[in-house]
Amino acid sequence: MTTLFRRAYPPAELPAGAYWWLPFCGPDVVVREDDGQAALLYGGMDVVAGLEFEPPVLLGSLDGVPCVSCQLSSTAELPTGWHAIGLRELYGKLDDALYGIAGYAAHLLLWQRTSRFCPVCASSTEPMQGDWGRRCSKCGHTRYPQLSPAILALVHDGDRVLLTHKPGWSARYSIIAGFVEPGESLEACVQREVEEEVGVAVANISYVGSQPWPFPDQLMIGYMAEYAGGMLEIDTAELDDAAWFHVDALPELPPPMSLSRRIIDAWAASRRRELLDGQSSFRA
Repeated sequence: MTTLFRRAYPPAELPAGAYWWLPFCGPDVVVREDDGQAALLYGGMDVVAGLEFEPPVLLGSLDGVPCVSCQLSSTAELPTGWHAIGLRELYGKLDDALYGIAGYAAHLLLWQRTSRFCPVCASSTEPMQGDWGRRCSKCGHTRYPQLSPAILALVHDGDRVLLTHKPGWSARYSIIAGFVEPGESLEACVQREVEEEVGVAVANISYVGSQPWPFPDQLMIGYMAEYAGGMLEIDTAELDDAAWFHVDALPELPPPMSLSRRIIDAWAASRRRELLDGQSSFRA
């Protein structure tokens, strides 16, 4: 079933009636959980009655039902059946639309906590109309929710793919990642990050997709690129290993929720189809 999320912006106010609630305890979203599946809280203001919380934020509406988030007190005692779950752990326990809204809520609540004072003169800030920006009440400096763009780059060469490993990742390998720097295009970032982290050159850079990543405020932009030369030379300040893997001998990979995994899976599926097509043509 297709769902539609319409965003709301200040000065939108909470309408009367029932909402999808996304309360947070620290960085964790509060849900009902049963048999490994999670469900958002649903109801009017009575849902949070008796709890200490900051003013609710109207995020928008999902198929016409308002979605509301708030930050609970760190000392709040959750009612029976409520559980505070980290966003990573929550993946797969909510459908994609609700999970995406939970990430949006986490990002906006972080913005609310960190934008109350002006970074120029330290005076208090005020909400702007029609978006989530805030303006300094004294000097007029304006700010908007921080978004940190970062690239993901899958480097491939025929039947093999270049994967990297960082300390603390156990057996898991992934593709190259890095933040975009000022004055840099996304494609230039791909070239730079690949060269800095593993010492090789790439060509034919192609866009794959993007994913909001609220840990805390990234936007991941995924690419594939062809290996164009050079010997592997890893940046030991970032990585402890980098290696080529055959499409049919991949190591442990990132979880399915991540764009990096989706890119790896897409490349592997495409390459395997090409190999099968080649074998069929040879037999013919």
